[in-house]
Amino acid sequence: MNHLFERPGVAGRGEVSRRPDGRLFLSIDTWDDAGFALLAADMLPALPRPLFTVVDEADADLRARWESAGFTIRRREWEYVVPTDVDPVPVPAGVTLGPPSDERSLRAFEDVIRAEVSAAVGWQEMPAEILPRPDTPDVTKYVVAAAGGGYVGLVRLAAVTRQPRIGLIAVRADRQRRGIGRALLSSVLNTLHRKGIPTASAEVNETNPAAVALFEGAGARRVGSNLELVLR
Repeated sequence: MNHLFERPGVAGRGEVSRRPDGRLFLSIDTWDDAGFALLAADMLPALPRPLFTVVDEADADLRARWESAGFTIRRREWEYVVPTDVDPVPVPAGVTLGPPSDERSLRAFEDVIRAEVSAAVGWQEMPAEILPRPDTPDVTKYVVAAAGGGYVGLVRLAAVTRQPRIGLIAVRADRQRRGIGRALLSSVLNTLHRKGIPTASAEVNETNPAAVALFEGAGARRVGSNLELVLR
């Protein structure tokens, strides 16, 4: 679902979109507080709860507008810049890294990962701006870890304008803490480095210490943070 809303006489517009996890995210694009307040007053009564939005934590004015509309902080995501010139990480014994063999097997493994995440912390704890899974995945954007005849981990690059974004890195629950995630990240970063790309970006939930340690262990540095706000 994707809806636009414009108010006569107001230089701005609001947009509502539904994420793959089912949650509704609202954005209001306007120049001033008065325009924001008018759009919010028109839209909010007609929208279900909970309702979410994402703001750059450094944008104090925008954050204040959302808070004046009743939104509160739900979580923080660190924005990282990751250097691609990293030392190679040994691949664990019995594991091989490479491109997916085909779209069907990749799709099936993504479904497994989604089910595991949903059963644990919940898919809603994934980065708020994670790109929706395409109907036909581009296997060239993925590296998978295989062992025992099946996939045990993957990393996905999102195509963005300024620099590659590491959109998802995940390892099967029963294969975690064995170095597979570090090997996947190192492999992708080294591939980007060989292509002449100096950095990639990533978002990490501040309450996910394993992911924070993974990226900071690869030399990533924090360059900002996004706040996910909620109206209940």
